[in-house]
Amino acid sequence: MADLTADLGFIRLKNPVVPASGTFGYGEEFFDHFDLDQLGAFVVKGVYRDPRPGNPPPRIHETPSGLLNSIGLAGPGCAGLAEVLRRVSARTTTPIIVNICGASDDEYLEVAEFFDPMPEVSVLELNISCPNVHGGGRCPAQDPRHTERLVTRVRRAASKPLMVKLSPNAADIAAVARAAQAGGADALSLVNTFLGLAVDLERRAPVFANTVAGLSGPAIKPLALRLVWETCGAVSIPVMGIGGIHSGRDALEFIMAGAHAVQTGTVNLIEPGASLRIIREINVEMERLGIRDLTEIRGVLS
Repeated sequence: MADLTADLGFIRLKNPVVPASGTFGYGEEFFDHFDLDQLGAFVVKGVYRDPRPGNPPPRIHETPSGLLNSIGLAGPGCAGLAEVLRRVSARTTTPIIVNICGASDDEYLEVAEFFDPMPEVSVLELNISCPNVHGGGRCPAQDPRHTERLVTRVRRAASKPLMVKLSPNAADIAAVARAAQAGGADALSLVNTFLGLAVDLERRAPVFANTVAGLSGPAIKPLALRLVWETCGAVSIPVMGIGGIHSGRDALEFIMAGAHAVQTGTVNLIEPGASLRIIREINVEMERLGIRDLTEIRGVLS
């Protein structure tokens, strides 16, 4: 058997496959599908300080080889999620990553401070890149100065490992990545969804109330792969690659581009057990190619 261990320095995962925020609920929705202990880790749905209803429907729209979503980060708020995490943690030993959101820098800080003391939480993922909440898709991850300022504040307030989730819609993602590293990020995850637009011909209007929405799925994989490769060349901290990963081969491509691990997204919505299949396929491909462990191929494209 090949060694699938993914060592991020601050945490050691049994394998590099991590279901992404917004596509895996809070973990407990998958209890009937498979044993969560088989995953490297998982990221729960993004959380704000207070409960949020999210955006009005419609919230999803299929596209060729992809999916547009405008969910709006509906959620139970900090107190509600804490209760869920206690239940989930009692059923699995797999590391839980909390995706932290905020309508302001102060709110990001409050949410991080809330979850930082919880023993059920292994890593904080600072989501500064969600494209379907702020007007026109604007977010802190589009500005290196804002990114560094916000990451610095959260880093000073939280003791847990801090991973920062970046936006593909930034003009210079390498600059934003360096800013996050300078602010004290322990790792980066990228990419979040690309800004897209869907039109309702009959209504002669956008499909979504927010006009723009986030595009994910296989259609974005080549773009995400290039951005991960570029980012890995710009920073020295670990990266989790995200974007259109639907197979073990896809996952290994991101690792060859420099990622330490990967997050699976849209595939979880159409195939609940996809992450386990991808883990198996990674092992098969490594055996076929004579790869003993992931460090042999990480970053070989640089």
